[in-house]
Amino acid sequence: MTPADALKADDQAHAARTMWNLLHAWWQMMPKEKRTLANADAAIRQARKDIGFLAVLPAQAAQAVLKTYFQAWKNCWDGRSDAPNFKARLRSTLTVDVPQGRDLNITRVHRRWGLANLPKIGRVRFRWTKDLPVGKRADAENRITGARLVKDALGWHIAFRVQTLEKTPETHQGPEIGIDVGITVPLALSDGATYEHGEWLTDREQARLLGLEQRAARRKKHRRPGERTSRRLQHTYDQIAGLRAKAKRRAADWQHKTTTHIARMYSVAVVEALQITNMVKSARGTVEEPGKNVAQKSGLNRSISGEAWGRTVTLLTYKTARQGGTLAKVPAPNTSRRCSACGFTTPGSRETQALFVCKNPDCGWSGNADHNAAQNILHLYRTGHALVPAAGRAVARRAPRVKPATAR
Repeated sequence: MTPADALKADDQAHAARTMWNLLHAWWQMMPKEKRTLANADAAIRQARKDIGFLAVLPAQAAQAVLKTYFQAWKNCWDGRSDAPNFKARLRSTLTVDVPQGRDLNITRVHRRWGLANLPKIGRVRFRWTKDLPVGKRADAENRITGARLVKDALGWHIAFRVQTLEKTPETHQGPEIGIDVGITVPLALSDGATYEHGEWLTDREQARLLGLEQRAARRKKHRRPGERTSRRLQHTYDQIAGLRAKAKRRAADWQHKTTTHIARMYSVAVVEALQITNMVKSARGTVEEPGKNVAQKSGLNRSISGEAWGRTVTLLTYKTARQGGTLAKVPAPNTSRRCSACGFTTPGSRETQALFVCKNPDCGWSGNADHNAAQNILHLYRTGHALVPAAGRAVARRAPRVKPATAR
C-alpha cells in the first residue's frame, strides 16, 4: 500500500470510528422503544449528509459499522462480552470493512503478490500468504464474501472472509495426551515431548528496543505537564510499537504452528482449567496492608501474560475439532505435587523448577517436574475427572475460515 493509499485508509478508519461513536451517543439518547435498526439506519444516513468528512467512508462500510454495533449489544445481552463503549482515537484499533466480496476483484500477480480493489482507495497490492478461492477455483460453495482492513504498528493488513464447504472430519485415531503449560517450558507433554521457544526479538532488536525506550524516557522528561506529545517523541513511540508488534506476531506464529502439530498428532488434548485472571492479579495490596514481593510478582505476571496460555487453549479447541479430535479440561489443584508413579501428594516433592522427587518412602521416583504434571493431567482425564461445560455452551467452537494476508 502506497503512502497515499495508507492516508485514504486512515481517513476511512477514523470516519468509521466516528460513526461508531455517533451511534453510541444516539443509542444512549434514544428511548428504548426507538432503538431499532431502521431508526439507526436513518440516523447514520442523515449524519453522512450533515458531517462532510464521513463521506470518505463507503456506504457499505457504514452499514457494516451499524450491524457490528447492534451485534455488540446482542453479545452483551447474551453474556458473551461487555457493553459497547466509546472508541478513543489513540486507544482504538483502526479497521475498515469491505462487506461485499465481489467489489474486491482479486487477481494474483505471481506467487508472492496479489491485487485487490478497495472502495474509494483503489487498486492495492497485498502479500499472498494463503490460498484464496479466486478465478476458476471460486464457486457458490467456495468464495470470498468480504474483507477487513486492520492497522497495527506494522502498517495496514487485509483479512479476507472466505466461505468454504468442509467435510465432517473423521474420528481421530491418535493417542491421548496431557499438556502442562508453564513459563520455563511453555508446553510439556505427558509422553516426554516439549515445545519451547527462545526470545521473540534478536539480541540486536532487543538492544534497539532498549535504546528507543531510553530515548523516549529522556524526551518525555522534558515535556511539560499537559503539553502535547512532540512529533519526535511520537515517532519514537511508533518505533517501539513496531518492535513489540513484531515480537507479538512471532509469538502468535509459534503458537499456531505448535497447536496445529499437536492437533494433528493426538486425538484428545487434556489441559488444566486454569483461572489465569486470578493468577495475574497484582500483589500490591492496600495502604493499610501493603503486599510483599510486589516486583517479583509483577515480573511473574508479565511472564504468564506473555505466554498467552488462554490463546493456546483457544487454538487447540478449534484445531482439534477440525482434525476430528477433542480438547478436555481437568481440575488444576495438585497436578504439580502428585507423583505420577504412586499417586502420593505432598507439597515438598518439587525439589526445583525442573526436578520432581517423590517423598513417599516406598516410591522415591524422580523425574522431570513438567512431564510429571502432564501425566497427572492425563490421569485425571482417564479417571473421569474431566470438567463438564455449563449447560447451553458448546465444548468446542470452530473458528471462522479467515484467510489473512498483508497489504503492502
